[in-house]
Amino acid sequence: MALDFALYQPDIAANTGTLLRLGACLGVPVHVIHPAGFAITQKNLARSGMDYLDHANLVEHNSFSAFEDWRISQGRRLVLMTTKSSSSLYKAQFVAGDILLLGRESAGVPDEVAERADLRIRIPMREGLRSLNIAIAGAMALGEAIRQTGSYAEDI
Repeated sequence: MALDFALYQPDIAANTGTLLRLGACLGVPVHVIHPAGFAITQKNLARSGMDYLDHANLVEHNSFSAFEDWRISQGRRLVLMTTKSSSSLYKAQFVAGDILLLGRESAGVPDEVAERADLRIRIPMREGLRSLNIAIAGAMALGEAIRQTGSYAEDI
């Protein structure tokens, strides 16, 4: 079973486009959980997604509740990337089928969404610095998850 990304109510089209491009290149579906802070259109995503958008597997969910219904029906584990966790990305044990959830750029995810996660992880950073760009953080987490699960692009 593949790894997936899920973007919780993304605020910035450029980050979503970048993650769609990454997903297209590595064969990773990208789920957008609405409402987004912008219209999910080719025009809004084109600058960062470039001509890769036609190769992306974009799945849209009307709400977190709809996403959760789908996820639970599929028996998939939810791994939340959050600055509020004390668990390091590099100590996490990923499994095939994990869904990496990235919160809103402006606010992360609400507590009730965080509580639904099976695993909450963070990227260790220098003290006093708050966070990385969401697309960069997602790429780092996906790279580690791919390394651990053996889900390399060459196997696609």
